[in-house]
Amino acid sequence: MSSPATILALLLPAWLLAVSGTGTASAQAPIPPPRDVRIDGLVAAVAADRIEVDVRRLVAFGTRHTLSDTLSPTRGIGAARRWIKAELDSISAACGRCLEVSYQRLLVSGEPRVPDSTWVVSVVAVLRGIEDPNRYVIMTGDIDSRISDIMNAADSSPGANDNASGMAGVLEAARVITRSGHRFPASIAFAGLAGEEQGLYGGARMAEIALAEGWRIEAVLNNDMIGNIEGVDGVTDDTTARVFSESPPAGTTADDLRRMRFFGGEVDGPSRQLARYVDRIADDYVPGLDVLMVYRLDRFGRGGHHRPFNDAGFSAVRIMETHENYARQHQDVRVEDGVEYGDDLAGVDFDYAARLTALNVATLASLAWAPAHPDSVMIRGAVEPAARLSWSPVPWATGYKVYWRDTTSPTWDRWIWVGGRTEATMTGLVVDNYFFGVAAVSTEGNESPVAFPIPAR
Repeated sequence: MSSPATILALLLPAWLLAVSGTGTASAQAPIPPPRDVRIDGLVAAVAADRIEVDVRRLVAFGTRHTLSDTLSPTRGIGAARRWIKAELDSISAACGRCLEVSYQRLLVSGEPRVPDSTWVVSVVAVLRGIEDPNRYVIMTGDIDSRISDIMNAADSSPGANDNASGMAGVLEAARVITRSGHRFPASIAFAGLAGEEQGLYGGARMAEIALAEGWRIEAVLNNDMIGNIEGVDGVTDDTTARVFSESPPAGTTADDLRRMRFFGGEVDGPSRQLARYVDRIADDYVPGLDVLMVYRLDRFGRGGHHRPFNDAGFSAVRIMETHENYARQHQDVRVEDGVEYGDDLAGVDFDYAARLTALNVATLASLAWAPAHPDSVMIRGAVEPAARLSWSPVPWATGYKVYWRDTTSPTWDRWIWVGGRTEATMTGLVVDNYFFGVAAVSTEGNESPVAFPIPAR
C-alpha cells in the first residue's frame, strides 16, 4: 500500500512542479519500492513473552541501583550486568559470533549521587556493518533502577518499567535482528547503559568512546520506559508512543541561530529529523501504533540517556510510553491511602513493550540498510519562481528524494524522486513558502534521514 507521501508525490500535477538537474549516470534510476518487505518479517518476529521473561529476570535481581552490590551472583547491579552480557554472548553464539560483546567502564567518584569511587559498567554488543562499518545506528536501554531515596542502594528496587522494559527491548531487538540472518551495510549496536539515575554516566562514556574512535553515529534510539499504558492522567492507551527530540542541536552557534532567524531550520536539527523518521517508520511498518513527536529534549525538567549523545553532537531521541504513571516511578513499593506505589511488574504491559520494541527494530533495520544521509545540502531560490537544491553524492545510494512541506507542518508530507541527480530545480515551488530536504535511498527503498539544507552563499 502506498504511503500518503507517495500518493501526494505521484498525483501532483505536472503544471505545478517540474524538476530538472544534473548528477550521476544513474540519474534515470527507477524509483525504488515504497517499503522493504524484509522489515515486515523482523517486526513480526518480536515476541512479548520473551520480553516478559527478561523483565522478570531483571526484577529478580532485587535492586539494580548503581551503588548496589557488585559481587553477589544473584542480587545487585553487578549480577544484573553480568547476566545481560551473558545473554548477549548467548545471542551472539547463536548467530555464529556475529556480535562483538564488551563492557564499557567509567570510574566515577566525588559526585553528589556517586560520592565514593564506583565503576559504572555498561554492556554493548555490535553487529558489524559489511560495507560502512564505522557508521552506527544504536538502540539503548538502562540497566539501573532506583526508589524514593536516590541514594538507597540496599532496599528492593524492582525497576520493572523504569527501565527493565527498555533493557528487555534491547535484548529482544538483538535476538530478532541477529536470528534473521540479515546483514547490513552499517553497524547496529545494542547497549545496556549503566548509571542513568545517578547522572547519565553510561551514555556519557559511550559517547566519549564514539568520539575517540571516530564512530559516525547516525542515530541513537534511547528506550526509557516502554511498558506502561495506564497513566497518572487516568488514560489507558496502548496505541501511541512518544518520541522526544532536541532542535536546534546542542552545538548550535550564534551564527547558526542568526541563519535560522532569516532562513528557518530551528525545528529541523538532525535529532528532529530522526524523530520524523521514527514517525514514518511507525506508519509504514508497525500497525496499531501512532508516534507522537514531542518538540522537547525530554520531559519537562527531566533527563534521559539520549542527552549525552546529543551533547556530543550526535542525533539521538527518546522513545517511550505516552502516558506515564508517576506513582510507579522512583517510589518505594507500598500502599498509601489506598494508592499503590512502586515500579513493580503490575505496571508493565508486555504486548505494548513488544510493539515499541518492534518500532525500534524496524527503525534500526531501515537506517542500517539505507545509505548515509546526504552532506553539503544547499538551497537557493530567493526572488525566483523555483527552489534550487544541490548536495554531495552518497556512496551506495541508488538515488534521492527531494522532500518538501508547508512551514507549519511537523512532517515531510510530499516528495519527488530525482534519481541519481545531485541537483534539483523545483519549478513552481517558491522557496519562501516551503521547507525542503533531501534523503538518499537504497535499491530496496530504505531511506536515510532527511537532510535539511543551508542557504548557499
